[in-house]
Amino acid sequence: MALEDFIEPSRDDAERSPGWIVTFADLMALLMCFFVLLLSFSSMDVEKYKRVAAAMREAFGAPGELPVDADTANGMIEPQPPTTPEATQSNITCTTPAPDEERLQREAQRSATEKAIVDRVAGLVGETQQDALTLATALSKEIAAGVIEVETNGRRIVLRVKEHGSFPSGSASLTGEFKPVLKIIRGVLKDTNGQIFVEGHTDNVPITTAQFHSNLELSSSRAISVAHGLIEDGALDQRRFTVTGFADSRPLASNDTLEGRTRNRRVEVVIQQGLGDDVKRQLDTLRSDDPETFDRVRAELIRRFNLEPDEIG
Repeated sequence: MALEDFIEPSRDDAERSPGWIVTFADLMALLMCFFVLLLSFSSMDVEKYKRVAAAMREAFGAPGELPVDADTANGMIEPQPPTTPEATQSNITCTTPAPDEERLQREAQRSATEKAIVDRVAGLVGETQQDALTLATALSKEIAAGVIEVETNGRRIVLRVKEHGSFPSGSASLTGEFKPVLKIIRGVLKDTNGQIFVEGHTDNVPITTAQFHSNLELSSSRAISVAHGLIEDGALDQRRFTVTGFADSRPLASNDTLEGRTRNRRVEVVIQQGLGDDVKRQLDTLRSDDPETFDRVRAELIRRFNLEPDEIG
């Protein structure tokens, strides 16, 4: 029999030291070692180590300060490669957005850019429609008589002068009744921004006269006559004008019927107002910085406002 068997523990010792305390102390020691190992395998800077050490000291109730100098910390912690100020700030404050957040921010910025450009163009198209309404109001009598048509398409106003009431058949000389109409048009165009394109058109019936050897000559001469009538008093700057003859290459209706041929014989005064320098700069910048968004905006402008591709660039 061992000597311990004859020794009876005192009552005070039994009450003062319960049996589980040893196991608890061992567990705490192991837990301490576990945290020390975690700390030794981690990559931290000195300030972070000090914060962890302080937290551990408070958890275990250790008294006094636990000083850690740079040399001691470097001996315990794996050295860090040089970091940029942005990366250091990110490690400390965790302010760098997550990849999903960055993607959402980019998409939101793209949507805002698209909306800003589309809204700006919508405002410009509205201005064009208002200018067309002013022109149509001034020419309401001629429109009712079927001599003139006014329509808009995006940033373009098309004033269509029909052959009936403006030119004798096969001639490029304006009728006397139509010259006062040109005066009305001049007055409105004087206060309307945009380049002016005067375009002559014919049907497909060939013409051969002493004056005109083809429909191309006839359409060009009629366009020139209308242009001269618009600039004759000097109210409109000639530099705004471009005069073209298209003959029968751009028909409005089929040339197989009399009604279609009559509709095709016309002169069109097209006021091209464009998108303006500000929108052009925005589109050029967008095309350079974000081609994908530019293509999406371009398609939307063409679909929604019937803009021509060359108007957008």
